[in-house]
Parts: sequence; C-alpha cells; structure tokens
Amino acid sequence: MTHIRALALAPLIALAACASTPDVPRLAPSQERFWDALSSHCGNAYEGGLASSDERDADWAGKRMVAHWADCSDTRVAIAFHVEDAGAPGGWNRSRTWLVSRTADGLRLKHDHRHEDGSEDAVTQYGGDTLSGGTPRIQDFPVDAFSIALFEREGLDASLTNVWRVEVDHAEAESARFAYQLTRRNDPTRLFRVEFNASDTVAPPPPAWGW
Repeated sequence: MTHIRALALAPLIALAACASTPDVPRLAPSQERFWDALSSHCGNAYEGGLASSDERDADWAGKRMVAHWADCSDTRVAIAFHVEDAGAPGGWNRSRTWLVSRTADGLRLKHDHRHEDGSEDAVTQYGGDTLSGGTPRIQDFPVDAFSIALFEREGLDASLTNVWRVEVDHAEAESARFAYQLTRRNDPTRLFRVEFNASDTVAPPPPAWGW
C-alpha cells in the first residue's frame, strides 16, 4: 500500500518542483524539438564557411568561420560567429553573436553586434520572431518592427524585408549540420548562407567582443 501511495504522489512532487523553477515559455512541438537540437550543441564550436555565391558577399568567400555556442540557458542560446579577417585584431572579426530565445509567441532571433571594446554597434539587436511552427530542423525569422525602424534610421533600406533562417541537426545526429541564412522578400536574388560541420568540434575561440 505504501508503494502505491508513493507512486501516486510522484507526479505531484514533480509538478511542485517544476512550479518552483523560473517560467519557461512553452513552444509548438516542432519548435520544442528545434530548441532541443539547438541546445544539444551548447559549449561546442564548429568550423564552416560561406555556402552561397551571391556576388555581394565576395569578401566573405574563402574565409574560415567558427560558430561557438558560447552561452546557454533555459530561454536563450548565444552563438558567437567568428570570421577570419586579416584586418581585425588577432586576424579574426569577433563582433557578431546570434541570440535565439524562447518567447510567449515562439522563437526570436536577434543579432548582437559589438566593437572590439565591447560597446554596441549602431546596428545591433535586430532580427525577428517566428510566425509559424516551422519544422524540428528549420525556423524562419521575418524582420520585426524594431528592426525595420532601425534599418530605416540607418539608411539600410535593402534590409527592410529580411528573413533570417536557422537550420540545425541534433548534436547526436549523423553528419549533423548547422546553417544560418539570409534572404529578402523583395529581392529573390538575395541569398547569404553559411554552413558548419556540426559533427566535428573544434577548440572554442576567444570570447566574442563584449562577451
């Protein structure tokens, strides 16, 4: 009888434990699986490079790139994006960090841009929120109102219809990949895409600027 009573109480105990932890917004099932896949890489770093061929990105071609899951919590994953740059201190531009967060309405992607001294760039914290459940592997982030206002203020009219995409396989998947992509709704020719081999870790780089 005691054993049966203990089994009956177990779900209540688990529920009480959950209630004592900070609230974590619930996501659609496909986004929960995406979040699990994204979070499975926490602490890891992967090497990659430019996968698209848009002439507007010619300066990116052939450069080494590293994506480092530098900071993770129950509600945010920060991925530092390091780009080889001979003109930058130490030969690397460490100004960019992608921030993926859980919200009450889905997932949010923001871009944290910093200078070497850690101060924020004039164009930073732009991005967007998901408008659908996406898939367990792919989530799209159309530009949000804050970012549109920022781009208009900074004269970046070409970015007013940006759509960012994040693709990720679970760290335990065979031939796991991670990709970041930019397209524009008003320009079907625009494609910027970088891909990383998420099956083969590399040594984590120094922290991104300001982190």
